[in-house]
Amino acid sequence: MAYDQESQLELGKYSSLIDLIERTSQRFGDKTAYACLGKSSSFNEIERDSRYFAAYLQNNTNLKPGDRIAIQLPNITQFVIAAYGALRAGLILVNTNPLYTERELIHQFNDSGAKALVVLSDLLPTLAKVVATTPIELVISTHPLDLIDPQVQPKTGLKNVEFCHVLKQGAELPFTRFVPALGDLAALQYTGGTTGLSKGAMLTHGNMLANAAQVKSRIGSVITEGEDIFVAPLPIYHIYAFMVNLVLYFECGGCSVLIPNPRDINGLIKTLAKYPFTGFAGLNTLFVALCHQPEFKALDFSHLKITISGGTALTAAAANLWQQTTGNTISEGYGLSETSPVISLNAPGYQKIGTIGKPVLGTEVKLLDENGNEVAQGEAGELAARGPQVMLGYWNNPQETANVMTADGFFKTGDIAILNEEGFHQIVDRKKDMIIVSGFNVYPNEVENVLASHPNIIECAVVGVKDEHSGEAVKACIVLKDDSQDPELMKTTIINFCREQLTAYKLPKLIEFMPLLPKSTVGKILRRELKNQP
Repeated sequence: MAYDQESQLELGKYSSLIDLIERTSQRFGDKTAYACLGKSSSFNEIERDSRYFAAYLQNNTNLKPGDRIAIQLPNITQFVIAAYGALRAGLILVNTNPLYTERELIHQFNDSGAKALVVLSDLLPTLAKVVATTPIELVISTHPLDLIDPQVQPKTGLKNVEFCHVLKQGAELPFTRFVPALGDLAALQYTGGTTGLSKGAMLTHGNMLANAAQVKSRIGSVITEGEDIFVAPLPIYHIYAFMVNLVLYFECGGCSVLIPNPRDINGLIKTLAKYPFTGFAGLNTLFVALCHQPEFKALDFSHLKITISGGTALTAAAANLWQQTTGNTISEGYGLSETSPVISLNAPGYQKIGTIGKPVLGTEVKLLDENGNEVAQGEAGELAARGPQVMLGYWNNPQETANVMTADGFFKTGDIAILNEEGFHQIVDRKKDMIIVSGFNVYPNEVENVLASHPNIIECAVVGVKDEHSGEAVKACIVLKDDSQDPELMKTTIINFCREQLTAYKLPKLIEFMPLLPKSTVGKILRRELKNQP
């Protein structure tokens, strides 16, 4: 579908995400909505189980509408049931990375004020160490195989309730339908902060419904309602996959194939071989990794109609490799947690590799200079967007909200873009010092704060450097108090120190010891010089 042939946005179709979940389930009934670890779940089953989950929360807990519930699960069907069930009980979702360390969990749970948590049973030992320092009162735990064959869960001293027990109890309890307004909060989607602490982007039911409608309008030509099979290797706690799978493709009656561990490339390929998949969402590193596997090249791609890329810049080499291997052209998009997430997307069949496409319907984009004025055509400026998908602001953080929102409602992304003569935007740089490792945002100051707490580090600076596997890698430039130790041993010590406080993708991959860090006349560390060093 050409950009000028897009249909009008269906903004008034649903009154809330709950309305979407219920009406879609009714519409597609016994068709498969989700497949995971060999088990298929129909729309009716997802509706039923999420209703049981909601009924349990309403009757057997102290939770009330507006309370926050964290979900810390990989891509398994329990995530979907918990998310839909929590929404149906009037709760606000706090999607949480299962790989987070104790420090990261304490911040996110306290900042959001989450009173409940749905967590993978393997993570209970970590949770047991931190739960007392958070507002969490209710812990619901699950094993990936619970819906197939309920598993014995580890004993940790936590008063956790097992997921299967919640569903069993909920089946016997009355369910009260909750009716939110479009402007009510549906989720707090946490994203890195300039201060080094993550912030919760406040996303409403209206934000998410609008963005699903916007993306549907852009890719509608390759959607066959009730027939599509969309593979979900990217984490659904990330807003990109949450939007594509839990909102958009669900509403279209598609089947989402959930991949709990996409790092297991062989396992992913074996799963792909079982389905005549029509859609795939990935990012640069995953496309390249798959295309280098002989077993992947041998798959049947005859049904593949759309491949979407987001989260990190798509290289021309990866795009060409994917097209040569699958026969399908990648549609690169662009967005952020703050915009639910899609701002711009290449239309299938009209892609311009190296660009992020054109803004989705109903979205205004401006490129601004340092003073907030629009730049001339062809000049680079900070990309700012306004539309129905833009967040309300950051949770309990008016200062950070004021930093990114203009007086007339544009969200400043921190990314530098140009607009070419054909009307396509191209991201050319990041105003922020943010590093993107395999699609995950890493804020240098968060890593620097951890490094600076090491007793043998006087000063440090963290920058992103190019990496052929992950797009970018974290590099730490460090000035030591005592440099008499063996450098390799010291590097290992520092990495191990960081590992206790940072998720794996935030860990420095490269460490360089320096006598001094380059600084400006006012003493500001010159990161660009560090980035450009060989």
